[in-house]
Amino acid sequence: MIQLTENAIGAVSRFIESAGKPIAGLRIKVEGGGCSGLQYGMKLEESAADDDQVVDMGGLKILVDPASQPMLENVTVDFLDGLEGSGFKFENPNATNSCGCGKSFS
Repeated sequence: MIQLTENAIGAVSRFIESAGKPIAGLRIKVEGGGCSGLQYGMKLEESAADDDQVVDMGGLKILVDPASQPMLENVTVDFLDGLEGSGFKFENPNATNSCGCGKSFS
């Protein structure tokens, strides 16, 4: 299933700490859109859906809906922080095409 690097786990943990409300986990999903046809989405969730796959990564819960599960197989999420900006980067070995921003694929 999906993997997060230590940098990504640290960044998400910081966002959860500053959320000001209880958070059940980080939802990672795939939806239509972006410049390559599909795009990744991330959102802090207060509760998990009954049909979510829940992946525990050192206490951080990743929530994945059934439709997104096959498209997130073997995906690695990293968090980059540099002079040109910061953000999450997805590495998907299953993608046949991806855009320069790293947020959409096909």
